[in-house]
Order: sequence, then structure tokens, then C-alpha cells
Amino acid sequence: MAAIIGNDAPIYVGVDIGTTKVCALVGQPTAEGGLRIIGVGIVPSAGMRKGGVVSLEGVARAIEAAKDKAERTSGYEITGALVSLSGGQIASMNSTGMAGVSGRTIGYDDIARALEAARSVAVPYNRSIIHVVPRGYVVDGQDGIKSALGMHGYRLEVEAHVVTASATALRNLGKCLEAAEVTVDGWVLGSLAAGEVVLTETEREMGVVVCDVGGGTIDMAIYIEGAIWHTAVIPVGGSHLTNDISQGLHLPLETAEKVKQRHGHARVAEIDPAQAFAVRPFGEERPVNIRRKDLVEIVEPRVEEMFALVRQEIKRSGYDGLLPAGVVLTGGTSQLPGIREVAATVLCLPVRLAQPAGLRGLVDRLHSPAFSTSVGLLRWAQLIEEQYELEGRGLKGFSWPRWDLARAADFFRRLLPG
Repeated sequence: MAAIIGNDAPIYVGVDIGTTKVCALVGQPTAEGGLRIIGVGIVPSAGMRKGGVVSLEGVARAIEAAKDKAERTSGYEITGALVSLSGGQIASMNSTGMAGVSGRTIGYDDIARALEAARSVAVPYNRSIIHVVPRGYVVDGQDGIKSALGMHGYRLEVEAHVVTASATALRNLGKCLEAAEVTVDGWVLGSLAAGEVVLTETEREMGVVVCDVGGGTIDMAIYIEGAIWHTAVIPVGGSHLTNDISQGLHLPLETAEKVKQRHGHARVAEIDPAQAFAVRPFGEERPVNIRRKDLVEIVEPRVEEMFALVRQEIKRSGYDGLLPAGVVLTGGTSQLPGIREVAATVLCLPVRLAQPAGLRGLVDRLHSPAFSTSVGLLRWAQLIEEQYELEGRGLKGFSWPRWDLARAADFFRRLLPG
């Protein structure tokens, strides 16, 4: 997986480049199949806006700083990593692929050929395919098959979800990583990474939406019948709340961010009108008292607007009636008090908050929704590593195990690198 100098044991590296922070994590598997965090580097982000690069130099410096911290805490030299991807440059579509089997047992190569056929969709020259995720299989006309591995048939079809990204955005982000001397082992869509650590198998099967509410974007992924059916990135997030507070209360952005974190809330109805806090706006020589209710009256409409956009995207996907498990909220902005209640009201769905769990090692700061994507990158790397023992032909640099059909089938259902 991710290249680390000086150790033969599986070591995973993930770099989550967000609008508000850059997080580099180094981890290794535990005997129980979990993750042990052995290196952490978290620094404020610079040069990113709505998930896209606006300053190559700023992003490169932030990545290098996070990498250096992770190297010091882990004791390893980092040369490569899985990297998260978000922003308005992301798009997705559904595709189908077919492969002839000639009446024998369906194997890894047959599934790989069908998925390669699903990749052969008309993609504009300025876009690159990031993921091809199987949704289901059809064998000789029988549909609804979750895993075709080991079955007999003549004709294998696969329904796949294809995620693409702007080639220009990838090159720009790649240049920032190159400047920090980090090789990109693979790109991972942020919502898919977060989904790996916050969803239960029951939620995946029943139908659920993951909403990773970050600083600049909301990364969405819809899971139905255990597979990914729809992905989207909405270019709004916590930084918009900060901007609104800055404008409404005439505060510097840094002060507005602190006010949001200390006194912010998403529901005016739950605020005591007598509550107030002291802050120094522009043009004032001394701090002045501001009613907390005035602050929340700025925040609540924006939060409602954010989830109205989520509701609109769910309806656009066509799967709004197939989500009995509701919505799982994660990401840094999901820590805003009252946001779960507002989301449930606007979306008319059950909503729960989620964060990474079951971690060991240097996890003091990671037990937070803000690091779901970061930890999810390591989990993604772990799933790929489980398939790393080769038999026969690998697919796009990743390979499949010799005997463990159940694990391999699960991998084909959920995670396939582009």
C-alpha cells in the first residue's frame, strides 16, 4: 500500500486535504482486524476553497507540515499515501458492463473484464475516472445478484457506479503533493472513505445517506442493498456559517470561527434569550456583549439551507423513497449543537451523528466526526491490503487472494479502485 521506508509490515498512510485542515495519518492493522494509529499530523489548511486548490504553494506547505508531524510521531519516512478527494470537480454516473463466461465458473478475471467494460463510458477528455464501484450483477438474465464470484453462467453483466473528477483539479492537487514529496498511491472520494468507518452493515443494506459536512463541502453517498448507488458533492459547509457570522456580527473571520465553535447552535428555540457573550467587533475598542440568540438567528437559516440542498440532491438521485435507515452525519461541522435536529426536520428522515470508533494508539484527537474521512482512508487502505496476496492477474495494481472468496466478493461489492 502506501510506501514507507524501513518496515516490511503493512503500514497505511492517508492524507485528508480539506478546506479547513490537512490530516496525515499513519496506521497499521491489529490482530483483531482493527487499526492502530501510530502517526498523526494535523495542521490548518491553506490554499483550499470548497474542496479545490486556489493556492498551490499554500496547499503544498500545509501537506508538508502535516507529513512532517506524522513522520515525527510515527518514526517512519512517508513517501506515498492514499489521498482524499472532494469539491465541485467531482461527478458521478451509473454504467453497465458485460463479459462472456462460456458456461464455466465465474472468476476474478471475469468480474474484472465486466468492470473494465463498465469503465468504457463516454468521459470528457478533461475528466478522469476515480472509482468504478459495483452495485450488482446479472448472470444469464438473473438479476439481483450481490456477488457473482464462483457462480456458473455464460453471460456476466455488472451494474456499476462510476465516479469521475476534473483532470485539471487532480493535476493541481497532485503537484501540491509532489512538492511535499508524497506520491499519490490512489485517490479516494471523501464520502466513500467516511462511509467505511461510520456505517453499519445493517444501514448499508437497508438504505442510508452519509453526509460528511466539512468546512467547504458536504460530501454525500447513498448506500442501498450494501452497495454505493449515488455520490455527490455540495459546495457548502462550515466556512459558510463562519462567513455569515462574520458579516452579520461584523467580526474578523478568525473571531467568527471561535464564536461559532464556542457559542454556536443550530436552533433558536433552544437558546435562553438572556444568554450573551463578549466579543470585539470591527470599529470597537473594547469587547461588547452580544446576545447568543442573535448569533443563532444567523446560523439556523444557513443550516436549514444546507440540508435543503441535501434534500434536493436526494430527490434528484431518485432514491429518496429507499432510505429507511435515514442519514448519518459526520464531519467537523456536524459537531454544531442542534444540527441533528435541524437535519431531521428538513430531510424528514431519521438522523444520527457518527465518528470513528474502535481505534487504538494515538487516538486522543481522532475520536471526533471531523476525522471520519482521515481514518476512513486508512480503512480503505486496509481493505485493499487484504486483497494484496496475488493469484493471477491484478486489477489496476491491486490483486485478489487465492482462496478467500467471501472476502473477495465483499471487496468487489463495496470497494474497487478506479
